[in-house]
Amino acid sequence: MPATKNSKVHLVGGGIASLAAAAFLVRDAGVPGENVRVLEQLPVAGGSLDGAPAPTRDGGHVTRGVRMFDDEHSVCLWNLLETIPTLDDPAVSVRQETRAFSVEHPTYARARLINGDRTIADASRLGLDARDRADMTRLLALPERLIGARSIDDFFQPHFFTTHFWCLWRTTFAFQAWHSAVELKRYLLAFVQEFDRLPTLSGVRRSRYNPYDSVVRPLQEWLTARGVRTDFGVTVADADFSGPAARRLSRLHLRRGGAEAGTIELGEDDYAFLTLGSTTADTTYGDGTTVPELVRDKRDGSWRLWESIAKNAPDFGRPTAFCGNIDETRGESFTLTTTGRTLLDRIQEYTGNAPGEGALMTWKDSRWLLSVVVPAQPHFRDQAEDTYTLWGYALSGDVPGDHVPKRMDDCTGAEVLDELLGHLGFDDIADEVRETTRVTTVRMPYADAQFQRRAPSDRPLVVPDGARNFAFLGQFVEIPEDVVSTAEYAVRSAMLAVHHHFDVDREIPPMYHGLSDPKVAWSALRTVLA
Repeated sequence: MPATKNSKVHLVGGGIASLAAAAFLVRDAGVPGENVRVLEQLPVAGGSLDGAPAPTRDGGHVTRGVRMFDDEHSVCLWNLLETIPTLDDPAVSVRQETRAFSVEHPTYARARLINGDRTIADASRLGLDARDRADMTRLLALPERLIGARSIDDFFQPHFFTTHFWCLWRTTFAFQAWHSAVELKRYLLAFVQEFDRLPTLSGVRRSRYNPYDSVVRPLQEWLTARGVRTDFGVTVADADFSGPAARRLSRLHLRRGGAEAGTIELGEDDYAFLTLGSTTADTTYGDGTTVPELVRDKRDGSWRLWESIAKNAPDFGRPTAFCGNIDETRGESFTLTTTGRTLLDRIQEYTGNAPGEGALMTWKDSRWLLSVVVPAQPHFRDQAEDTYTLWGYALSGDVPGDHVPKRMDDCTGAEVLDELLGHLGFDDIADEVRETTRVTTVRMPYADAQFQRRAPSDRPLVVPDGARNFAFLGQFVEIPEDVVSTAEYAVRSAMLAVHHHFDVDREIPPMYHGLSDPKVAWSALRTVLA
């Protein structure tokens, strides 16, 4: 039965994919807001787009990851945010605010890579040789069906992984050598316009505050004003499908506080859109004296729901391809909350970048492959005066540090700070920084799950063939040519689902293809050949 404006739509998960779907249902499909319901197991919406008071004894602030946007690629995200007003001025959209903020705080990293002796490396010297370029060309030329489930290190020689290009690319996007070669190919094509901007990340666009305060809160307020309801503390534990090949979703099974909480029966013209998996599922936090636990037993419902519904049909995907090897997918980040500007001022003096105008600075020879970024201040709407924040992460936290003889995995926040201070070399202010800084560490078992090696069928389509009243959303659905681990991917999945089921007469913004622009293609070629 075709969707109608009287259809009730249940959105499983409160991340950006579901929030975007709710907005498109109201804005584009004309569904009354009171007919749209978001079901979220956490007490807050936004999913991986977060920014909050640290849930630890030490306090401070925390974001699990940084979110960077660009003008060319983020077309569906901008389409959404250009109609969402900011919290401060209803006449200004979130898109307009972000554009203006990026003009006020243009990104141009002057210290993107740091050598082992603490000198700033010339990041523009990418270091690719003829074999590296040939291997990259081969990867880009091969169809995805021929690349298959092979890894990045299946396509490149050891020299490639010693180059500035690989260090810049992997730390910008969080790639590992064992990740999917298909995903790397998609990223190279999607962000070819960034090749000549890679050493400075000058193509980055940032929101005024963290993603939760600048994107999620305005979006949720807009939805609430239109009658959309969000039920927090609700886990969708399972879903029943009916009909030949499980083409109709008939029932959702709910849990609250660990106990069964009834079901939602879907009527003949009702719909359910389900977010599959989560890169931030089972997140744990540590502080200055504690180490965050690495959860291995799927305590929240993000992955268990997908594992359950995948049994219903072969085209519902294979979640174990992404959540089956925590030792390959885990990651750790940290947020510093400092009283006073001593640390930020010294970093500004060292790098030549004011807060919010630099980008990731990476100690390329560090054992942890440590990176930090200093955002514009304040980074949180409720940030107290004379309080400042800094975010960092490591891609190799399973080995001992250079200044702390422990794996990052085993370190307290104080020890992570010691490792950072050792790399910075600011010995004269180290004691003051320790006394005035609260550290929140974040352990995420599935931080890089979206990049795992996969077969084409391991991710389901947003709308499986013949699906009558359901769709799948988020980072673990298949959208040909697009790149995961971006807000753009989640928002596009939402737009595809809504437009398909509700027959929306409005164009979905086409993906950006930089190679079709001769200037972009020539610039990228010149950069790679340099």
